[in-house]
Amino acid sequence: MSTSSLDRAQEIANAVGGAGGRALIVGGWVRDRLLGRDSKDIDIEVYGVPADRLRVLLESVGRVETVGESFQVYKMGDIDVSLPRRESKSGRGHRGFDVSGDPAMTVEEAARRRDFAINAIAWDPLTDEYVDPCNGRGDLSRRVLRVVDPVRFADDSLRVLRAVQFAARLEFALDDEARALCRVIRLDDLPAERVWAEIEKLLLAPRPSVGFALAMELGVVPTLFPELHALAGCPQEPEWHPEGDVWVHTLQVIDQARARVDDLERPQQIAVMLGAVCHDFGKPSTTAVVAGRIRSLDHEEQGVAPTLSFLDRLNVHSIEGYDVRRQVVGLVAQHLKPGAWHKVRNEVGDGAFR
Repeated sequence: MSTSSLDRAQEIANAVGGAGGRALIVGGWVRDRLLGRDSKDIDIEVYGVPADRLRVLLESVGRVETVGESFQVYKMGDIDVSLPRRESKSGRGHRGFDVSGDPAMTVEEAARRRDFAINAIAWDPLTDEYVDPCNGRGDLSRRVLRVVDPVRFADDSLRVLRAVQFAARLEFALDDEARALCRVIRLDDLPAERVWAEIEKLLLAPRPSVGFALAMELGVVPTLFPELHALAGCPQEPEWHPEGDVWVHTLQVIDQARARVDDLERPQQIAVMLGAVCHDFGKPSTTAVVAGRIRSLDHEEQGVAPTLSFLDRLNVHSIEGYDVRRQVVGLVAQHLKPGAWHKVRNEVGDGAFR
């Protein structure tokens, strides 16, 4: 995050303080600051300033845009400003909440709506004080994901996927209570775009396999991704694949792909990572013992249909004008070609991979 953004956040905090309130930076930016990681977006919660005065106060600092349908968030560049929120469950799904801002809430009350304690830490940009009612800093040092409020956590099924991507991105472990909760939360109310938002973060984690393995353990894979679940237990010829079944092999391929995409633009990164995830989707339907060997003949071409189903479920098409869907299907259908050319020519050049 740029210094100018932090400077702007401090300006906002000064203005709020002058009006008798307090502005705290909350959520992921604070967590990442404590971990020594970059974070581009700042979220500010304003305490002690009535809703009808907040916008006017912010406009004294700079240009303000209002976003959000049921709950107003004031956007100032890459800073989001809001009142602390009260939420009550009104229906299924991540949108099934009645939300209202309450400037009279305490920081401790506001923290209860957070998913994990590591995301419930606030920071005062004027005093450099951390407000940590759930001991999130202790969890950061232990590298653990611990649920703030089990009842509220279970109200939002998206948090199961957040647990998966946080575990991979931060390389943290879920504690026992979090694991037990995630295993019993239904996931059938999640829209494709919200699922994809979490999976996209997972794909670019340092070791995505950590999250995919956790997703299998928590029941996310069999529930949301049958094409991936079919890979578990699908055998491979030990001479060629001593690592184990197709699921184990795919996790290894995903991590190897992730180690090789940092020089690509984000849409191309996503295409390669999805290609790695989907590349052997054709093996479950084609695997058989032939002349004493485990073979998966034509699994590349047979993998196209389940790949399309997987991409449809995530509603993945183009990203920033780049046809990710077409590229992923091409990678799946052609992924053995460079190796075949290598056997013939004893070399693999850039042209072969293209």
